[in-house]
Amino acid sequence: MYHYAKPDNLVELLENAASRFSNNKLFGKINPDLEIDWTTYSEFKQRVDNLRGGLATQGIRQGDFVGIISDNRQEWAVCAFATYGLGGRFVSMYEKELKKTWEYILKDSGIKVLFVANQTLFEEVKGFLETIENLSAIFILDDSENNSMRTLEKKGAQEPTAPIFPAAQDTAALIYTSGTTGEPKGVLLSHGNLSSNAAAGYALFADNFNEESTGLSILPWAHSYGQVAELYNWLIFGGNLVFMRSVETLGADLKIAAPNFLLAVPRVFNKIYSGIHKKMSESGGIAEKLFLMGLKAARRRRTLAAENKIELLNELKYQFAKNVVFSKIMDKFGGRLKTALTASATMNIEVSNFFIDLGISIYDAYGMTETSPAITMNSPHAWKLGSVGRPIKDVVINIDRTLTGTESRDGEIIVHGPNIMQGYYNKPEATKAIMTADGGVHTGDRGYLDEEGFLFITGRIKEQYKLENGKYVFPAGIEEEIKLIPYIENAMVYGDGKPYNICLVSMDLEAVKAFLQMLNIKTGFEELRNDPATPLIIAKEVALHLDSKFANYEIPKRYHIIAEPFSLDNGLLTQTMKLKREKVLEAYQADIDRLYEKPSAQGNPE
Repeated sequence: MYHYAKPDNLVELLENAASRFSNNKLFGKINPDLEIDWTTYSEFKQRVDNLRGGLATQGIRQGDFVGIISDNRQEWAVCAFATYGLGGRFVSMYEKELKKTWEYILKDSGIKVLFVANQTLFEEVKGFLETIENLSAIFILDDSENNSMRTLEKKGAQEPTAPIFPAAQDTAALIYTSGTTGEPKGVLLSHGNLSSNAAAGYALFADNFNEESTGLSILPWAHSYGQVAELYNWLIFGGNLVFMRSVETLGADLKIAAPNFLLAVPRVFNKIYSGIHKKMSESGGIAEKLFLMGLKAARRRRTLAAENKIELLNELKYQFAKNVVFSKIMDKFGGRLKTALTASATMNIEVSNFFIDLGISIYDAYGMTETSPAITMNSPHAWKLGSVGRPIKDVVINIDRTLTGTESRDGEIIVHGPNIMQGYYNKPEATKAIMTADGGVHTGDRGYLDEEGFLFITGRIKEQYKLENGKYVFPAGIEEEIKLIPYIENAMVYGDGKPYNICLVSMDLEAVKAFLQMLNIKTGFEELRNDPATPLIIAKEVALHLDSKFANYEIPKRYHIIAEPFSLDNGLLTQTMKLKREKVLEAYQADIDRLYEKPSAQGNPE
């Protein structure tokens, strides 16, 4: 059993924060006038106290489950901390989720009280009160005439209940993994798991945070990454968080919030990277020339810096581009952004260097829900591009080469530490399968530690496959590279037991439309998709993009453009935007089979 440093529970974490940072801004909501309405730490704490009393009137006691279906907002955090203060267990669900998934989670966890974001969601789930035995009440976060969270808070203010301070080993949350296969699994995380993980992450970035620090909340708190690295971490140093209104308003919200630290996933930066290059290419003229000159000078600058050298002319070119062109790009982030942390996949080194040249340092991290979530992090004091960093405080990594052979550099990543989950709720066999005999976790990821202790991810063991020639392929890395091509939104590479890889491609409709307009081509998307020449053009573009980065056998030889993008709605993506490969294969098996037929309209792949 680990000894957890204080505060070792989330209730104490909030109590400390409210005492130290009482009048600081905590949560900001962008209003219709595009201004920010703020809630202070003390105002937030008062709402938590009131709702805690309200939940007590609903019979919530230690060990009971309270659930929520909502995107990030102040009320989400109020519900969470009110639950923790009663010794309860908090279960968060996504607003954009299949109804059957909500129903499964409600039944599996035995949630007694459920909060939903709005009246529309209430109408969708109110029938569960009749069909789910343990569910006794549903409250609406938005103001409403009936079943309002505000009404419950008022009731709690009249019947206050003192907080319980849980032990570090007490369960705080049940976070369901969306899973690329099978039904969701509820991950039991303790107060010690979550509080120690937030503290370990903060320790690595302490110099970057202070009470004036602002973040734009874009990662869902229903996932452990956003919940720990953002919500709990921010309470440690007294900073403030502004809520993104929607994915569509991200660009505008960045300018309004002007964050100096951003938590995101590589997909966000990849999209911005592609968008900037696309816009510069379309603009042309002096702006594009200055932009390209700046990038060239920045690359040269990095090379010289590695040799402890400097060239005056090159430095002048870089500084000129930075002041004239790069500064305008930085303004789109609000003008203050200097640091970002990203996880879920390793950042492309080219993309990372691009943002470093602009003035934004992006640090890769690695983790999983079962490890609360952080395992490793790059940081300003220990940073290596291409890696996912060194293990955080008290976390130990071992590389198991049982599957890869003793001669192999890499193997399965095994993790031990204070971040290890308590198990999967109601799933003893699944828990046994992932846990080691000495309390560690099999990550299912393949990687290696270099001589300086930095972890490099080389693939996902369950996703790897062998081609007909016996060569191993790790598709995720290839797919991430393909998605950097501006007009490709998503891709899935496949070739298990086959003579070569193929690729299913989802096109970025807006990028394709703009490209066609630029060339004054009247062809619609469907005509373009069905044109036999289009896959050939994509094949050449991808091969050019992947050349020198992957072996020839890894590069897909044939392509199929899908009509409908992979999405949450069609069940082909998880909530963390990972491919549900088995579902994709099932949906597109006939198209995949055609790509392996000979002869093919796409020619001979050999």
